Amino acid sequence: MPIFIGEMKFAFNSKLVKFYLWVALAYAALWFLSNHSAPGTVWQKAGNGLWRVVYVMVVNFIFLEYAGPFIIRKRRFLIYNIFLGAAIVWLFCIIWAYGLYCWRLLGISMHIYTELVTYQSKEAAITAQMGYSVGSIFFFGTIRHIYNYVKLRQSTQQLRIEKQAAELNYLKSQTNPHFLFNTLNNIYALARKKSDHTADVVMKLSKLLRFMLYESKKDSISISEELKMLNDYIELEKIRYNERLTIRFTRSIDDDAHSIAPLILLPFVENAFKHGAGETRFNSFIDISAQLQKGRLNFIVENSKDDDSGDTITENIGLSNVRRQLQLMYPEHNLDIQIQKDVFKINLTINLDRYATV
Repeated sequence: MPIFIGEMKFAFNSKLVKFYLWVALAYAALWFLSNHSAPGTVWQKAGNGLWRVVYVMVVNFIFLEYAGPFIIRKRRFLIYNIFLGAAIVWLFCIIWAYGLYCWRLLGISMHIYTELVTYQSKEAAITAQMGYSVGSIFFFGTIRHIYNYVKLRQSTQQLRIEKQAAELNYLKSQTNPHFLFNTLNNIYALARKKSDHTADVVMKLSKLLRFMLYESKKDSISISEELKMLNDYIELEKIRYNERLTIRFTRSIDDDAHSIAPLILLPFVENAFKHGAGETRFNSFIDISAQLQKGRLNFIVENSKDDDSGDTITENIGLSNVRRQLQLMYPEHNLDIQIQKDVFKINLTINLDRYATV
């Protein structure tokens, strides 16, 4: 539960307390190593260092976590921050110097701290303690700055990962309804014609939907499962186009169990049917080639197009989504899209070994 004193807010943070404990132990060890030739036994010097570092840790914790942020807080007049900062720093210098001197005397009276060095005066003792205290400010402050930097980078990286995961899930949620919408249009067209293939198409569609409901939720599936799903989709489309469309699907896979992101190849095939065969009047064809050799996938889809359809690439939802999915899941992929006079061709290359999950 946070406690408010003036404008300063105090809240217990167990992780931060543990961090300061580790830094304090490191500082005590550093002080011990740098004073190995000082008078006293190893245990006496170690005990003295631990006793003093407790006070130093508490004061540095308050100064770095509360006083520092309180000083640099944005205010209406900068001069107010300057005077306030000077006053607080002066106050903490007094606390560091006189407080550590009193903490030393308390340890001596409780027989926790061993007086190994005798000072000629109180001022000399305070001056000696001040040097110890000032050094701690730089040590604790530097480590705290590094800690903040690393923590900020980790938070930024985590935020980026979460953002990309959310975007990827959104793209996947768009891809499935887009495919379903196109397929239902095909079924509707067959039903209007009272085609005998309507029932068969519905059955094949149900298989594909089952795949999308269960397999597409996985991070990866085997390449054989992905290609089987593509083959089922092609068989579904064949019923619609009959003999007016020539389809060739060749596969050369050296490892059927190699993993790949589910449905990452489907939009390219779907695009070939919708914007190739669906909009071509004569000599319609679709050539699909999938090759996987030593973890390197080369996927090519080539389809006919009309001469008057232009040479400009106009990407639909499916192609736009899959392009972004590839950027998120396979950043080092290569996607080449070529538009010729009467042919539209995509060539996708991914080194799947580079992204294989362990």
